[in-house]
Amino acid sequence: MIRCLAVDDEMLSLELLEDNIRRIPFLQLVGRCTNAYEAMDVMLRESVDLIFLDIQMGGITGTQFLQSLSAMSSRPMVIFVTAYKKYALDGFELDVLDYLVKPVAFERFLKAVNKAAEYHALRNAPTLSAVPASPTGPTPEVADYFFVNVEYNLVKITISHIYFIEGLKDYIKIYVQGSDKPIITRLPMKAITEKLPLNRFIRIHKSFIVSVDKITSIRKNRIYIQHHIIPISDSYRDDLFRIIDPQKLM
Repeated sequence: MIRCLAVDDEMLSLELLEDNIRRIPFLQLVGRCTNAYEAMDVMLRESVDLIFLDIQMGGITGTQFLQSLSAMSSRPMVIFVTAYKKYALDGFELDVLDYLVKPVAFERFLKAVNKAAEYHALRNAPTLSAVPASPTGPTPEVADYFFVNVEYNLVKITISHIYFIEGLKDYIKIYVQGSDKPIITRLPMKAITEKLPLNRFIRIHKSFIVSVDKITSIRKNRIYIQHHIIPISDSYRDDLFRIIDPQKLM
């Protein structure tokens, strides 16, 4: 269940938005607000996973409200719902999940909330976490896996099987042992980085993260992993050579 908040200063738009939310089984409306101040008050009292947010509102605009949430450790997902297409770039820069232009067809609304459901599942999937050693017994094993959403299925990824990860805008491709084709999922590179142990993976390019253990060789500005050739960006080259042991390269 995704707990959501609707924020719009036009009552008719707010009622239509509320009606669409109530038609989706996995959405739970925890509040409806006509301005950002009311929304802030609701968020102090309720846990909110997703905000449907208008932009042009009296007082604090939707973009200003969203900027005020940037300090949150786990900011809710945000879908802009606005009458103005010209703010699409603002939405992109503020990392909103989707951008809906009024009047919003239900099919388009459904597509946006399905995207939110996918991201919500990914964000709440098990992640690798450090487990403290027991002073009286053996050290428990640390989970070596996480889950990603692939075509509405949660697929288990074993971390030790990952060769490398390639970022493609809003998607990533995960190359793993035992599969000729990469696993493709909608997830930002930052989110996948947080799931990986820092001592075993290194970012070598804006679009590539590699498993240090799987590196076959390094030649000039390229890394070779099996039959794959991956570029090394100059800005990441020093970081790479700080953590690898050249004696262990094949």
